[in-house]
Amino acid sequence: MARLLRFAEIDFPLDPSAAFGRAGPLVLEVGFGDGRFLVTLARAHPDWNLLGVEAAAASVARALRRLVREGVEPVRLFKGRAGFAVRNLVPPRSLHAVYVNFPDPWPKSRHAERRLLREPFFRLLSTRLEARGRLLLTTDHEDYFAFALEEAKRSGLFEAHSQPPPPEVLTTKYAEKWKERGRRFFHAVFVKVAEAGEDFPPLRKEDEMPHAILEGSLPELGDFAKRVHAFPGGHAIFLEAARRAPEGYYFLVRVEEPELELVQELLLELRPSAHGLYAGLKRFGDPLVTPGVRHAVGFLVDWLAARGLKVQKRSY
Repeated sequence: MARLLRFAEIDFPLDPSAAFGRAGPLVLEVGFGDGRFLVTLARAHPDWNLLGVEAAAASVARALRRLVREGVEPVRLFKGRAGFAVRNLVPPRSLHAVYVNFPDPWPKSRHAERRLLREPFFRLLSTRLEARGRLLLTTDHEDYFAFALEEAKRSGLFEAHSQPPPPEVLTTKYAEKWKERGRRFFHAVFVKVAEAGEDFPPLRKEDEMPHAILEGSLPELGDFAKRVHAFPGGHAIFLEAARRAPEGYYFLVRVEEPELELVQELLLELRPSAHGLYAGLKRFGDPLVTPGVRHAVGFLVDWLAARGLKVQKRSY
């Protein structure tokens, strides 16, 4: 049965045989949308273990419903960015193939660095693909297609073969949409021929919730304004604060860590505990403890200390 992978239940990197309950070629689809192409792949290749990665929560929900309704297995879905998943979920040399269908082309020149298929991604991917493993790209955007070919060539790690797209990729949601509008399609197969020399270690997962114990009375928040805390490797954006019943506060925080290809929206909390006032991460929404999360907790603790609370213990 298809299911969603959650931070709380996986280690980095993923053990594919354990995650799928069997051995088999591991195939990744980046940006699976409503999941219809995953259904096509699963039926055409029942021996494949399919991992789908998608950044949009609504798409993940739609795809999961479709896969369950269609009775498709084995498929595992992950909500997140492709770079994060390839680096942290996928073990070295374990990928048989990767499908990238109609990726966001980021057409403005100043946004080119946001494109997925840049040289750094090809270098990372070369360490995760098996020998002669493939990335299959289909797009309607000719400039992005040429850009991807050039970036792969620049890496020196892939052979690129331009050819007509296979019929199955033209059944995706965007392919159907662009066919109706008479768009041209561009397709290439990138075959791994060498491997980058860099080490790309996966993120080390931490289970301890970062927190501090403080002493004193709850401060008044007053008009809490948005605050941005910069740290090496990203930003923690404190969006809003709210009263926590029966006493205490919640803080909604967006933690952006570009180097990890990770963005999380988290709840931090300040509440009474048996040892004093607890300030730290709330285990809500399947948070992943990262350096950025620890920095966010540290910023909150320092902000509270500046308002009269005394720090008794720091654990972050």
